[in-house]
Amino acid sequence: MKNTPILILAIIVLATSCSTLSGSKSKKSKNKTEMTLKTEVDTVSYSIGLNIAENLSNQGLSDLNVDALAQGMMDYLNENDLSISKEQGEQIIQAYTQKKAMEAANKNKKEGEEFLADNAKKEGVVTLPSGMQYEIITEGNGAIPTANDKVKTHYHGTLIDGTVFDSSVERGQPATFGVTQVIKGWQEALQLMPVGSKWRLYIPYDLAYGERGAGGQIGPFATLIFDIELIEIVK
Repeated sequence: MKNTPILILAIIVLATSCSTLSGSKSKKSKNKTEMTLKTEVDTVSYSIGLNIAENLSNQGLSDLNVDALAQGMMDYLNENDLSISKEQGEQIIQAYTQKKAMEAANKNKKEGEEFLADNAKKEGVVTLPSGMQYEIITEGNGAIPTANDKVKTHYHGTLIDGTVFDSSVERGQPATFGVTQVIKGWQEALQLMPVGSKWRLYIPYDLAYGERGAGGQIGPFATLIFDIELIEIVK
């Protein structure tokens, strides 16, 4: 048996916490096994367990059977006979992650389309021929940028479920960039907005980050919402 106490303990923590990873971040498990972290190795091991679970969840693999996961790790570390070969396992993982990614992408696309269809019916929401929607929060009366201009803006970006993925407002620092250096939805809106305006944009995936997404919180086919304040055209 290999000398791997840290990983072994991390596996045990995972296996005894719950049967799947689902809901492990927000719900206390009724069957949780209490563990006293007495040593540095204990604490490191527990932290590794948390890290493994978080990484799997972030990859859309939160519905795994943790008992089977732990058994696979234990079999490898203990040099036991494996139920499937390493090569088979790699193929299975690849096929499964691709399947989960496709499911997530289709879900994003469907939810985005439904959101925009409902949103278009709301008073004050304008739908452009491109499919982008906007509503005016503050009406400005300044100049309107062209594609050749550079602008200074404040913005606050969320997913349709309200998750904030980027915000110059929260950072307290306006952003300056060329009109054509941003996503298509922004480019279209900026060339319609007078300086001093604040608009809320509802941007379909094809005018945002498309079928691939932008990594992190912005997944494939994600519809985005931006509050944009056009502060000035930078000369």
